[in-house]
This record gives sequence, structure tokens and C-alpha cells, in this order.
Amino acid sequence: MRMNLRTMLGCAAVVWLSLSGCAAKQGAEKGGEKGSSEARREELGGLTEKEFQALHELKAEAAPPRKGQMLEIAGARAYLSLPENARKPVPGVLVIHEWWGLNEHIMHWADRLAAQGYAALAVDLYGGKVAATPEEAMAAMKTVDPARSQAILKTAHQYLMTSSRVQSTRTGVVGWCFGGAWSLRAGMTIPELNAVVMYYGRPVLNVDELKSIKAPVLGVFGSKDESIPNDVVEEFDEALSDAGVAHRILKYDAPHAFANPSAPGRYNAEAAEAAWEQVKGFLADNLKQ
Repeated sequence: MRMNLRTMLGCAAVVWLSLSGCAAKQGAEKGGEKGSSEARREELGGLTEKEFQALHELKAEAAPPRKGQMLEIAGARAYLSLPENARKPVPGVLVIHEWWGLNEHIMHWADRLAAQGYAALAVDLYGGKVAATPEEAMAAMKTVDPARSQAILKTAHQYLMTSSRVQSTRTGVVGWCFGGAWSLRAGMTIPELNAVVMYYGRPVLNVDELKSIKAPVLGVFGSKDESIPNDVVEEFDEALSDAGVAHRILKYDAPHAFANPSAPGRYNAEAAEAAWEQVKGFLADNLKQ
């Protein structure tokens, strides 16, 4: 089954349907054992899932100051968050937003990654637009120029490697939903990447296209995601194997967007925490060498 960039973006209509009402349920279907969150926090630092969730519950006037700063990358907005007292080279992570755009939630994610020791660079593929409704998100997605987005991501990756504050020698990418699909695409077009993480993004199933991926891939999906059915996830798993791409696919008993605390009725704290533990380990194994 062949899926080009236009088809990938066209999956927004299916995603929109899935956003209209699944209730999240507790528990992880797959994904390995979840160790003590306190022990992992002591080892790696950063926010617990409960603390991350709390950030999304604060009113604007009570929200903590951002730890990063806004930049311009290839004419696009970007948000850079750096670890405290970081010593170069700092492992870098490209961060790609959901279909809502580069909003506070994604900046929280960048800060969360920075707390883990990464230079996290969140890029804006919407030209400054931030959606507040599914209709606005759909409209914003339809304006995305694939070639322009690829250029932004490549320039952002170069920034991580060459900026005097970062000078990354190992880099990864992580994205959710719309950004999950683009995270995989980044892995296909930026061979220098050392890790690819995609949360519930529409996958590419063409084996020949997937062969261009050099980095290991971690795919995180919800078994109750109506926009990306289980059979599509299984086909993606098989396609990655056929393409010779090192990968691991995790499935949790949760719907689409289960890792977003600002998604009422969809956020699943237990699944989100379990997935984050796996993502932390995957990034550490591949970027902190």
C-alpha cells in the first residue's frame, strides 16, 4: 500500500472523526513493565506524569514561565528549550506538534525533554497558526506544504548540530498525531537522525519508502484509536520489518491523543506514563551514548 505526503495529510478527516468522543480507559496492553516512576525520576530527572498533567490544569495567569525561548528557523517559528547547566555537545530532539499547532502543550513537551537532558527544538509547520477547534485544525493542516515542511525540519536539524549552544552529535525526533506522521517522514529524509519516536501518527506502509530510514523507530499507538486501526499498526510493523528498519511498536489500551493532558475524555494518565517511560529509555539508549 503506497502513501505519499498528500495522502498522509489527508488522513486528517479520519482523525477528526476520532476526536469526537472516545472516553479514555485505564491500562496498557503492551509496552513492557513500568518501573517505579520515582526511581526513574531520580535516575533521569524531569517531571512525573502527574506533574506534567498539572501544568495543563493551570490557568494562564498561574502558569509557570517558559523555560525556553522562541526562535526563527527557516522563516518559521520554533521554540528551543535547553537543559540547565548543559555541557556541549547536547543531544538534540526535534519536536513536532499535533494538528493543533505549536501551542503551550508542545512547549511543555519541549521543556519536559530538556529536563531529561536534551536540547529540544519544537518547530512550527503551520506558519504561526494555532487551532482551538477541530475545524480550525483541519483548515490549518490543509495549508501545509510538504516540501516547505521538510525544508524547515532539515534546517532545524542543522541548527541542533551547528548552534554554538548545542552542537548535537546525536539527534532524534518526536511527534504526536500530525507530528507523529511527520516524525516518521523526518526519519525518511534526515539520515543523520539517531532515533525516531512517533506517537499515534498515520504511518507510511510502503516498504521501499521506509528503507530510507537509518534510525531505530519507536511507534506508540492506542488500540482504541479509530483513526489508526490496529490492522494498520500491524501492517506498519510488518512493513518496517520488511524494510530492515530496527523498530519497536507499543500499543496501549487507549484512544487517539491519550498522551495529551489537555485532551478531555481522551487523556489516559496510566497509558501516558507507561509510554513516556518507554520513550525516555529509548531516547537515552540512542542519544546518550
